[in-house]
Amino acid sequence: QVQLVESGGGLVQPGGSLRLSCRASGNIFISTIMGWYRQAPGKQRELVASTTWGGITNYTDSVKGRFTISRDNAKNTVYLQMNSLKPEDTAVYYCSARTVGVGVYWGQGTQVTVSS
Repeated sequence: QVQLVESGGGLVQPGGSLRLSCRASGNIFISTIMGWYRQAPGKQRELVASTTWGGITNYTDSVKGRFTISRDNAKNTVYLQMNSLKPEDTAVYYCSARTVGVGVYWGQGTQVTVSS
């Protein structure tokens, strides 16, 4: 079992920044890929960014150069620094922990709203 607790969402103006945090507890392994997904109203959940234990990262094209994912393995915590936010970034953001052969676990989600 894995428990994921997210924090850091909120309301921000276009061009602003937010930092999301996700603390994991339970069965987190070296092979566990941590990631952030988001789901906007009426749209499918999409991968925003992911990172391996060793720091190999992956980003969806729309956030490259604006968002940065990082991971503190000692704290079992993953962060998403979001800069230059746009209204189209508005969504519920979910933390995920994926381990091959084990499964995928999700956080409860945190709302990010970008609006003036």
